[in-house]
Order: sequence, then structure tokens, then C-alpha cells
Amino acid sequence: MTQPQTPFYLIDKSLLRANMEKIARLRDRSGARALLALKCFATWSVFDLMRDYMDGTTSSSLYELRLGAEEFGKETHAYSVAWADHEIDEAVSHADKIIFNSLGQLDRFVGKAGGIATGLRLNPRFSTSGFDLADPARPFSRLGEWDIARLDAAMDRISGVMIHYNCENADFDLFDHQLGRIESEFGDILQRLDWVSLGGGIHFTGDGYPLDRLADRLAAFSQKHGVQVYLEPGEASITGTTTLQVSVLDLIDNGKQVAIVDSSIEAHMLDLLIYRETAKLPQDGPHEYQIAGKTCLAGDIFGDARFARPLKIGDRIGIADAAGYTMVKKNWFNGVAMPAIAIREEDGTIRTVRSFSYDEYKSSLS
Repeated sequence: MTQPQTPFYLIDKSLLRANMEKIARLRDRSGARALLALKCFATWSVFDLMRDYMDGTTSSSLYELRLGAEEFGKETHAYSVAWADHEIDEAVSHADKIIFNSLGQLDRFVGKAGGIATGLRLNPRFSTSGFDLADPARPFSRLGEWDIARLDAAMDRISGVMIHYNCENADFDLFDHQLGRIESEFGDILQRLDWVSLGGGIHFTGDGYPLDRLADRLAAFSQKHGVQVYLEPGEASITGTTTLQVSVLDLIDNGKQVAIVDSSIEAHMLDLLIYRETAKLPQDGPHEYQIAGKTCLAGDIFGDARFARPLKIGDRIGIADAAGYTMVKKNWFNGVAMPAIAIREEDGTIRTVRSFSYDEYKSSLS
């Protein structure tokens, strides 16, 4: 079977369908609707599979919004930390719902949103994030309104709220507790709404997650407050479905065995570098190597791996869980060749759906 030249992202459709089936089970049992969070994953070549299991998309910018409307279809939620004057009309034209980040943005643009549902971001002032960089409830957070008086001032112009406060939260009991806090503190607001989006960051497709307990909790929340619940799974939609395939270019012994590969954590898995996490590498043998990228950044290191036999130049390595926050963040740092995007179909065949050339590198500059 012919495969692309490394590096390339390889999306396995059978693994993707398994995640989608969990989403379908959650939707059916809870009544919640699921929107793909494009900020995490926007590889539209697999939207044909995902749209059969999900209700639409949610976005963080005009371009994401337009992509969701054009390539996914179904329901589109438009959110931005701040809409610009030149964006708002086009945003409304693509959206079924538009969610404003602040009362100021709502006041400024609600007149432009006639004909579609409008919402506001609610910040509960707590989250499950372990990273200050990603914590929407950090001190002086600009992400959403929390003051009851300001929320109350918006009630005549909104029909729902978006509350994004989970981050890789695999703990159902914590989710249950924090949702109870939201009900306690904002219950009067919730009772006056038609819909509530609980955002993403709930790791409900992970192994062992009590999916039925989550579904029952969401159904109870919906019934108690008389709202349509939305979830915005990004990572949960695509976790475990994709590898970054790389090849060994050189082997160095500098007191530690180092394998340099034809990829870069800064260019191709940037989120790991930002959060100082290591990639999910093979750990299945006695031969240990540090896997390093080929850019001139000294810290361009994927992490340590173990193999059953010594590596040799040309060997292929698959870096796991390489779908979320990768293809949407890839860049041309050092002019390193950008990974192609390939799909393993459910019959096992592999097809390349996108490759990137020197001309695209050149045209990305001026």
C-alpha cells in the first residue's frame, strides 16, 4: 500500500467512527445536541462521516464559522471574543446563533443579528483547567460575563448562554459538582433561557468514562431549567483517532540516544510545546531514544520513546493522538515541510487528501 512521504497526519476513520458512536449514544440518551468545536479540529475531509453523528459546528472566528457553514452544514454557532465592524454582517449571514462575549459587544451588535438567535458567554469564575494559559476563569479573565446585574441587563435580548469551563475533564463527579454550582449561582438566569451550551473540554469519549451518568445528568439539567443543552466537543470528538507519521533522519549519541525526525513539535504539534507536554510516543521495548525535531530550536523535542529494537535511519515512527490542536495550528517555522493529511478508510486503504508545496510556503509570506 503506497503511503505519502513523511511527515503526514493519518486519520483513521474506524477510530473516528467509534468516537462518533459515543457522541450519538450521549445525544440519544440526554437530548443534548453536539457541535464540533472547529478551534480544535477543522479537517473538513472527514466531515462527511462526522455530520451523520453531530448537529453542526461551533466557531471562534469568522473564518471558522464560514468553514463550518460551507463544509459541515447543519447548525452553526458563531462566537468570537470580539467581533469587528467589518465582520459582523457576514458572521450573521452564516450563523444560526451568534454568541457575544460581553455585554458591550451585545449592545453594539445585537441590532445586526435580527432573525437569528443571540446569546452571551457566561463565565462562572471557576474551571477545571490546570493551565493558567487556558483557564477561562483566571483573574481578570476577559472571557464572558459573570456579574448577575450585567447578565440580567441582557435578558431581553438573548435566548441562551454559552458556559465554557471544562478542560480535559475526565472526572464526572467534578463535572457534576461544578454544574451544580452553576445551577445554584445562576439558576434564576437559567430558568429564563431557551438554550444553554456547556462548551467543550468534557472527556466523555475516553476509556471508562461513565457516559450514561453524564447523559442522565444533562437530561436532568435540561428538564429542570427548560433549556436545550448543547455540548461543543472538540478533543472528545477526535481523541485517539490520528497519528503523526515521521521518519528517522539521523541518530546521535550525545550521552543520550537521540533520533532526529523529519518533523517538528513547534511546527506540527505546537500545543504540546506551549503547554510543555510530551508527545504520546511508543513505549514498547528496552531501547530508549529522545525523539527530536529537525528545526534549529534547541527545545524542539517530542519526548522520550522506547522501542523493541534499535532504531535505524529511515525507520517510521507514529506519534499518537495527533488530531486535536495540531492541523489547526501547524506552521511553516524554519520552512520545514508541512505534513500532508491522509485518511485511512474503513477498508484499510490510505488516501492523501492534502499535501503542501514550496509554493504554498512562499505564498504564505510576501
